[in-house]
Formats: sequence, C-alpha cells, structure tokens
Amino acid sequence: MIAHLEGVVAEARGGKITLDVGGVGYRVRVGAETYAALADDEGEQVKLFTHLAVRENAHDLYGFLKKDDLDFFELLIGIPGIGPKTALGILNVADPSTLRNAVISGESGSLTKVSGIGKKNAEKIILELRGKLGGTLDEAASSAQAEDADALAALETLGYGREDAREALRKVPKEISGAQKRLTEALKLLAR
Repeated sequence: MIAHLEGVVAEARGGKITLDVGGVGYRVRVGAETYAALADDEGEQVKLFTHLAVRENAHDLYGFLKKDDLDFFELLIGIPGIGPKTALGILNVADPSTLRNAVISGESGSLTKVSGIGKKNAEKIILELRGKLGGTLDEAASSAQAEDADALAALETLGYGREDAREALRKVPKEISGAQKRLTEALKLLAR
C-alpha cells in the first residue's frame, strides 16, 4: 500500500491532483478542501497522505493533506456499502471533527447533505461509527457547529454557493462566536 506521497504538484484538474514523485506522475483523487488548497500550487512541493483503493478494474489513489482526514476516510470505507467516492463526498460536506460530533450526538443532518445518502444510510453510518470513535461530544464544538450551519444556510439563501460559503466560514476566526457575527465576518470575506 502507498501510505503517503511527497512530490511536486504537476497538474490540478477535475478534482484530481497529479503529483510528480521522482519523475513518476501519480494521479490522486482529492476532496474539495485539498483541491482548493493545491489547485493554484503547481510546481510546489507537497505531502499527501494516501489510500490506495483496489478494485477489479481500477487502482485509485485518494489523497489528503491531513492524517486525520485520511483516518476518518478509512473509517468510512470500512462501513459496508460506503465506497471511496461516497466517503470523499462525506468529507466534502464537513471536516472530521464536525462529523465526529455529528456521529456522537446522533445528528444525521450533515450526512444526508451528501448525494446518495438518505436518512437510513446516514443512521447506519452513525450506528457503525459511534462505537469506533469513542470520546464525548464537545459542547463548544457542538455549539460552533450549529452556529456555522445557521450561517451557511443564510449565505446560501443570499445566493452564495455552498463551497464558497463554507470556505468563507472556515476562514472566520474561531474566537468569533454567534451565528450572526460569523455570518457578518463571512460576508466581509466574500466581498473581497
């Protein structure tokens, strides 16, 4: 198995990064956050934590900038019926800490936002992961998650795309709390 790759970003296109490692180009599927971070970094050195998915007709590499993202991805694909593309879709909806809190609290709403995951599948994922994740719900993280969900909904209502709105909210400092204040800061970032 290929645990990680370190090389130069040769190309970024269609949700995939081509990483030049010692003269060999590896095409790696990445999530939206990783793609956004690397799309403008052609020629830059980068390290990706990877998972090699072997199927009958393909060998696909999935890459992540953070080890935590890879670990959560591998937990997700360990669930019967959840393949790598679906797991990547889940990680595109929210980061691992938000998903952990959603699983621990039994909140299936963030999972049902993924194309192809209905309420039943979301509940199945929560049931499968609850025992594996351990820990307790971080009250502050739960509150921040709810505030960002409210701010995200407001930004979408104002006509901003989900990815742009989510990216703006990620850039708002964590010290700023309250859905209204986070929304105001995100709007300032989007206006730039």
